[in-house]
Amino acid sequence: MTDILTSARADLEADARVRADDRGHVFHSWSAQALIDPLPVAGGEGSTFWDYAGNSYLDFSSQLVNLNLGHQHPDLVEAIQRQAGRLSTIQPAMANDVRGQLARRITEVAGDGFEKVFFTNGGADANENAVRMARLVTGRRKVLSMYRSYHGNTSTAIALTGDPRRWPNEPADGSTAKFFGPYAYRSAFHSSSPEEEAQRALEHLEQTIILEGAATIAAIVIETIVGTNGVLVPPPGYLAGVRELCDRFGIVYIADEVMVGFGRVGEWFAFQAFDVQPDLITFAKGVNSGYVPLGGVVISDRIASHFDTVAFPGGLTYSGHPLACAAGVATFEVFERDGILERVRDLGSRVVEPRLREIASRHPSVGDVRGLGLFWAIELVSDRETREPLVPFNASGADAAPVAAVAAACKREGVWPFTHFNRVHVAPPLVITEDELVRGLDVIDHALTVADEHASH
Repeated sequence: MTDILTSARADLEADARVRADDRGHVFHSWSAQALIDPLPVAGGEGSTFWDYAGNSYLDFSSQLVNLNLGHQHPDLVEAIQRQAGRLSTIQPAMANDVRGQLARRITEVAGDGFEKVFFTNGGADANENAVRMARLVTGRRKVLSMYRSYHGNTSTAIALTGDPRRWPNEPADGSTAKFFGPYAYRSAFHSSSPEEEAQRALEHLEQTIILEGAATIAAIVIETIVGTNGVLVPPPGYLAGVRELCDRFGIVYIADEVMVGFGRVGEWFAFQAFDVQPDLITFAKGVNSGYVPLGGVVISDRIASHFDTVAFPGGLTYSGHPLACAAGVATFEVFERDGILERVRDLGSRVVEPRLREIASRHPSVGDVRGLGLFWAIELVSDRETREPLVPFNASGADAAPVAAVAAACKREGVWPFTHFNRVHVAPPLVITEDELVRGLDVIDHALTVADEHASH
């Protein structure tokens, strides 16, 4: 049952006011405005948030997979308050202590060969500026990205995006091309093993480079672990192969770490789990859990040196905002003090993975489970033998009803899930307690009985 909070937290008059203002005046993203009913949220703490009606929810999506340190983390809140008390903002052309400290801390964990950070307001403009850097350094224009990807909503970022959110925004930046990344469960290459999937995916990428014209390609942009579009963990050797292709053809390798950076998979950056080094790293979300908007590009020394005497033609009024950077510095302190990376690896391997494997063994609607750290996907099917998805690609309305019913069942039990097409994702805050994690997995386990009703037994 949904946890009913004390009556002091239930405020139906406030609920009505918030709903009226929202429905009357807020224009929501990715939505048909008359067909949505956003939940008014009154507050949150740790891994839980609650509404004005007295219902609380375990946040199993970290909002948009950004709330790595949970709701209202006292260290982050205090850092923002302290910074606001002495210097709320300053333009990016001036030096600022917390901006410099955060940039230094980010480069230290990025590894050798990275000394500079360009700060942005979020992930989309991080990708925009990374592409701009690659184009300026190489003198080329074209950029390659995967069909199963999301890179942001701005002009070039949405053109790079592979998922259906790109379609109504076309044409955007026309200098992009797509390729198939590895996806062993639904292999485009008819592979029979992860190793074969990596090899054939790399052969496909090489052919794409050749046919698109290697001398025209500035960059390849890859989500280190594909996020919203499947939690697709690259098979052994794939990212190293991408690195080799980029070196061979003089292409800049951009790692989009917006969703998986800063601890989500138990590493500072997810690429560090695969023994590979990109040229540019884009980040946002977990760098400060979105308490104040912040993103950026970590720039390799080779690319940064190009701009030593050549001006970089880009900038933002709020680049490296002190309030955002103060929360970022506090994030590093919390990660180190509380051993966040170690606990993510532990909970992922000891609790999440074995439980999801066990859930998959019992539910005929579960075709595959995959992930790393506290970032997992449960892929739902109507038939395990044929691997027919439980709902069609880009389904909406009645076609999407089976997965919508799973999400509704989770919410009735007090867990707010992340669902996308035929998948349920597991992406709770990294500070979640083990008991909370187990409870959330229990609720998903129970909710999947709804999906089982639509699956072949």
